[in-house]
Amino acid sequence: MSAPLLDTLRRPLRDLRISVTDRCNFRCTYCMPRAVFGPDYAFLDRKELLTFEEIARVTRTFRALGVEKVRLTGGEPTLRRELDKLMALLAPIPGLDLTLTTNGSTLEGLAAGFATAGLKRVTVSLDSLDDAVFAKLNDVAFPVARVLAGIDAAAAAGLRPVKVNCVVKRSVNLAGVLDLARHFRGSGHILRFIEFMDVGTTNGWRMDEVVPSRELSATIGAAWPIEPVEANYPGEVAERWRYRDGAGEIGFISSVTQAFCRGCNRARLSADGRLFTCLFGVHGTDLRGPIRDGASDSELAATIASAWQTRTDRYSELRSAETVGLPKVEMSFIGG
Repeated sequence: MSAPLLDTLRRPLRDLRISVTDRCNFRCTYCMPRAVFGPDYAFLDRKELLTFEEIARVTRTFRALGVEKVRLTGGEPTLRRELDKLMALLAPIPGLDLTLTTNGSTLEGLAAGFATAGLKRVTVSLDSLDDAVFAKLNDVAFPVARVLAGIDAAAAAGLRPVKVNCVVKRSVNLAGVLDLARHFRGSGHILRFIEFMDVGTTNGWRMDEVVPSRELSATIGAAWPIEPVEANYPGEVAERWRYRDGAGEIGFISSVTQAFCRGCNRARLSADGRLFTCLFGVHGTDLRGPIRDGASDSELAATIASAWQTRTDRYSELRSAETVGLPKVEMSFIGG
């Protein structure tokens, strides 16, 4: 395997996020607002999606170019039928760390099969422990208890530690931050708070709804003292902290107030086979077309390498009143 590719800012290609579907059973206001993604919204046709075999081939190519970690995302990835079969294709790839991000809605019944197929870990989105607040965010009145049951099932299947992600909007779920921290302290799971991001153009982002991570860490630290922990690897987006009393770890993802573009080593593959080199990208590089037109492995690798080596993205570092309003791909299309 060759050395990792470097982009124009000397950032290596390490992580790949693969969206397996653009569909979701939630309508979270910060991701897929119902006003846009309603009953008449035109989701991708099945033939437009990469097949599992095509995804496996692309993944092997990325691995040969230096990728070490693959995260399956969506939309909601567990809505893709027989997802465990894709995991079984990807898990044997030598040196690959295979993970999944999900809203947890179907995880209780799927976790054991995912673990058997070779999945290593899972990240679950959960924005509140209060059903009314959670419903206000997911907009489908899905009960918190079922997400918690999915987390328990994942842990029981060996998909540990489970990471739990909470997007914080000041006017909606800020009051429940301490409840979440209290619930997951000592559980062995890692709770992470994410600043509300201006991803896409439909989520009604406003800076006054962003709760800076420093504010959250101060609030939590006042209740239970915490201290910083070194990153697991270069480019890790979450700042790691731990409770001083030994009750576990907590994290903060500060993509708005503390941009981490200079360490970003992530590529994203959309469900229809386009390669995006930034979460805030507009145009992706088509990989599905070359694959279905008979491109060789070396030609596919060259296309990927060219896209990464010419990468200049650093949206969050440049964020301004002008950039916020620019066209961007929706988060539900390429994963968070």
